[in-house]
Amino acid sequence: MRFFLEISYHGASFYGWQIQKKNISVQETIENCLSFLLKKSIKIIGAGRTDTGVHAIQMFAHFEFYEKKILLYRNFLFKLNSFLPLNIKIINIFPVKKKIHARFTAISRVYEYRISLGKNPFSLDISWQWLSKTQIKLNHLNKGAKILKKYKDYSSFCKKKCNYKTYICNIFNAKWHIKNNILYFNIEANRYLRNMVRSIVGTLIELGIGKITIKDFINIFYAKDRNFAGISAPAKGLFLTKINYPLNIFLF
Repeated sequence: MRFFLEISYHGASFYGWQIQKKNISVQETIENCLSFLLKKSIKIIGAGRTDTGVHAIQMFAHFEFYEKKILLYRNFLFKLNSFLPLNIKIINIFPVKKKIHARFTAISRVYEYRISLGKNPFSLDISWQWLSKTQIKLNHLNKGAKILKKYKDYSSFCKKKCNYKTYICNIFNAKWHIKNNILYFNIEANRYLRNMVRSIVGTLIELGIGKITIKDFINIFYAKDRNFAGISAPAKGLFLTKINYPLNIFLF
């Protein structure tokens, strides 16, 4: 039987989602706790990969477990969260149809990036601290965000040496807003390339401070070369906030 986990985690202490040989990851931490509680080696497959320091308000993963008795464990969710460290929370666990895949069945993913406009000691590991006197113009940011929906090829915003079959991504929504002196960037797409959101944010900030023009920004898409885009924004300001699936994934 296939089960979905709905997961939330603070990524500052982890070297990303995916299992690594020498560094601790979110995936490995959850697998170890599941394997211990279910007394069987459990491997989970995530809906995507987040880099070192990136957070998730909502992540999904699936795993196989062929004993139906897990459905009777009313306190299993409580036990699992008790064994996990405080920076990971399992929000929900539920059975899904056999062919439903945490990664490939997803329709879209939503990311949020946060920039603290000024020094804020309470958001050191959850935002990019903008300490420059140079003002970021919100209207320029949103002009750039609108342009994102017009283009499909995001090879200029992908980390170098990534061999994807295609660099085509469909961006459905992209917008900036400001609240309580924090800049928020929200973006929804069907898929993302490695480092894509952070390089988009870094490039849009260059647009927002007047370092590049709208024409320069558009030309970056045509260049299809990461060297033409701006810096990558720090990982600590990035959150995976929502993953959308079809409505009929549930087993019951």
